[in-house]
Amino acid sequence: MKSLTLNRVHVRPGLVVPSVTFAMPDGLSKSMHEPAGGRSKRLMDISIALILILVLAPMFVWLALLVTLTSSGGALYGHSRVGYDNRRFKCYKFRTMRADGDVVLSRWLDTHPEARLEWETTQKLAFDPRVTTVGRYLRKLSLDELPQLFNVLKGDMSLVGPRPVVELELQRYGMSARYYVQARPGVTGLWQVSGRSRTSYGRRIAFDRLYVSRTCMKTDIGILLRTIPAVLRSSETS
Repeated sequence: MKSLTLNRVHVRPGLVVPSVTFAMPDGLSKSMHEPAGGRSKRLMDISIALILILVLAPMFVWLALLVTLTSSGGALYGHSRVGYDNRRFKCYKFRTMRADGDVVLSRWLDTHPEARLEWETTQKLAFDPRVTTVGRYLRKLSLDELPQLFNVLKGDMSLVGPRPVVELELQRYGMSARYYVQARPGVTGLWQVSGRSRTSYGRRIAFDRLYVSRTCMKTDIGILLRTIPAVLRSSETS
């Protein structure tokens, strides 16, 4: 067994989690029998996701029509992400970007050095030229992420968990990657209710690591209850 010390991390303004040390088994990602949280977490995921899909079905239809009628391309977009035990899966969202998004991004970064630095540092842009007008509103309210409820039903994701990342991003996690692959990625998570896009990239990684090391039903319920206020605060300040 090895141990890993997690340095002090601000989980929300004014609140600091002190340094903690906890055990980290060797060969962790290949020896796990089930994701963090176990069967009780999975049962909660399925129950809540089913209820939300049934209740929000009219909104799903309306949003799908809105996306397809205002820009070229399909309503849904699936992107490869890394999940539990290093498995790849398609993470679904309502499409918020232009069909030629890769070309648009490349041209934008070539002509805006400050945007390139921002992209290389955080893999995000405060102003993303690929995003459509409708897509900006969907992202502000996190409505683009509603299709991930189907990922939850499939077992690719959990309602609460680490931020789903692509393979290239996971390489930047270093030792923390071993914690990421212990859990199913989440529709929401500690990073989202602790500053979301205003947090640094290093803190996002620390949030993921901290969540996995402290996973429990009480924590998940608390994060779920804090998600909607956090999204509303983010939309007001963005």
